[in-house]
Amino acid sequence: MSRRTAAILVACGGAYLAFLDTTIVNTSFPDIAASFPEATRSDLSWILDAYFIVVAALLVPAGALGDRLGRKRLFLGGVIAFVLTSLVCAVAPTWELLVAGRVLQAIAAAVMVPVSLALVLPLFALERRATGVGLWGAAAALAAASGPPLGGLLVEVADWRWIFLVNLPLGLLAVAAGRRVLDESRDEAATGLPDLPGSALSAFGLGALALGIVEGPSWGWGSPEVVGCFAAAAVLLAIVARRCTRHPRPVVDPSLMAIASFRRANVGNLLFSMGFFSAILGNILFLTSVWRYSVLDAGLATVPGPLLAAFVAGPAGRLADRFGHRAVIVPGALIYAAALLVLRGAGLEPDYVGTWLPGMLLAGLGIGLAYPALGSAAVSEIEPERFATAGAVNGAFRQIGAVLGTAILVAIVGEPATLAAAEAVAGEAYVFGAIASVAAAAVALALPRRRALAAPAPVPA
Repeated sequence: MSRRTAAILVACGGAYLAFLDTTIVNTSFPDIAASFPEATRSDLSWILDAYFIVVAALLVPAGALGDRLGRKRLFLGGVIAFVLTSLVCAVAPTWELLVAGRVLQAIAAAVMVPVSLALVLPLFALERRATGVGLWGAAAALAAASGPPLGGLLVEVADWRWIFLVNLPLGLLAVAAGRRVLDESRDEAATGLPDLPGSALSAFGLGALALGIVEGPSWGWGSPEVVGCFAAAAVLLAIVARRCTRHPRPVVDPSLMAIASFRRANVGNLLFSMGFFSAILGNILFLTSVWRYSVLDAGLATVPGPLLAAFVAGPAGRLADRFGHRAVIVPGALIYAAALLVLRGAGLEPDYVGTWLPGMLLAGLGIGLAYPALGSAAVSEIEPERFATAGAVNGAFRQIGAVLGTAILVAIVGEPATLAAAEAVAGEAYVFGAIASVAAAAVALALPRRRALAAPAPVPA
């Protein structure tokens, strides 16, 4: 194995770890709920949303720190911190402490994700950049594929605490290999510290927004508490937006958002993520609550989709390089929306072969086409020295979509009293995901047909 190939595997392995702790925790959600019977489903949703919110808020400053301090150094430090905080989650005695552990774990993941992409992209020529993003995206898809069965297996033979302990050997292996094969790189022009207060404000703003959505059904959408949450979110996020125009190292660089392809791809990424992450949790809740599958069976039932996405992601990147990102994203998002409508047709009686498997395969095809291409479209016109920052913003939009999608899913599902009620709200959740995916396709239509590569500079006589 060449040093370049090993470096790609290590960097993608870091992304795999960070993304694994989204799908594997989703799969274990029913078992975690059984361990903390005093907590409501809204309470336990913060085990997921706290992770998404903190990652979304810290991705950009983490990417900026990687540009300045060195990507290899920050990546290895992030993996070590991820291992230690996973241990904290594994031993948490209460659901409140588990949420606190997930916040710490998310800080480490926020470092790993953008820096891992920044380590991968320079290993590919400009005209093959989408292929590099596709391979990095394949690691995320592989995490989505392996998370459900791995989580179900660990819950079946032990308990949910092992879903965090499994990170220890994987993380230590990544650190040992990364020290040997990764090359250090940084942006020599980067100066100053990122806007950490702005990142904190964005975390509180997203948290207030998620709280209002999750608790809306129980508190009442017009209650002072919910209205106050939405008002606080609007004020805090408005302050963040204003700081972005004044701070030298803002949460989101306005000059990046001025690039049309970057802006449109990120909006599409946010919308698609709303549909994607709502379905991840929705699938497990449907299979365990309506079809009465065990956690292991539910995890195995969801494998075909993300497994197919992992195989499709690489070729999808090459198609995007050749035909343009729009030609891959639009059909991918529409196929995913169709997949969710197929899953909506699943009734009270289990029908895996006739309904679930076709829906999962369609979903995997759509994810494999749309997700990597949305990421590569966002960085298609970004200078190499800004890869980490641009990749961090792209990841932040994805995580914001995860926050909103998960919160809306919990608000839609609630605590159904009967199987019929659970089946009905599941159908509503799938319709929501399909609408979000169609909206992502509509935004992607504004992307250029094919990225025009800059002509080589003339050689002086």
